[in-house]
Amino acid sequence: MRQLQSQTGGDVSVEVNAAPGEDLTKTLNDLRNEYEQLIEKNRREQVTSSSQDIQTSSHQLTELRREMQNLEIELQGESSAPKHLHFRLQKNSLENSLAETESRYGCLLQQIQGQINSVEEELASIRCEMESQNQEYKMLLGIKTRLEQEIAQYRALLQEGQQDIAYVFHSTARE
Repeated sequence: MRQLQSQTGGDVSVEVNAAPGEDLTKTLNDLRNEYEQLIEKNRREQVTSSSQDIQTSSHQLTELRREMQNLEIELQGESSAPKHLHFRLQKNSLENSLAETESRYGCLLQQIQGQINSVEEELASIRCEMESQNQEYKMLLGIKTRLEQEIAQYRALLQEGQQDIAYVFHSTARE
């Protein structure tokens, strides 16, 4: 037995090679950056589209107001002229034109209000989506934190295991 012990005596060194773990922080940061870029792109596209629609509608509204003012001025100028048959026909024509303009103005206002409502709904949807993505990000951040804690625990256990193995081999070698 002593002969066997003398043959097996000595230090034994054990190394553990573990594949490097995936960098969870980098992965989560990449996901977060991707979400933020997507959100910003959607926001820019919708704001640009909405702004263009509102500008077009505003321009049309301004034109209709100008036309209505011109007709009112023309109507006032005609009402101060001498009254005869031609004047009455022209006055009726102008009043009809004014009524048509007011009608178009009302329709345009309804269209603009519809566009404004649509843009407000889109903005509410974007806000909701951003909140949802924010919640998802917080959840992923919590998972990342828990995974980092588990990794730290596994590393500590591996280090303790390596120390125990080294101690056992050193103790055995001394006996």
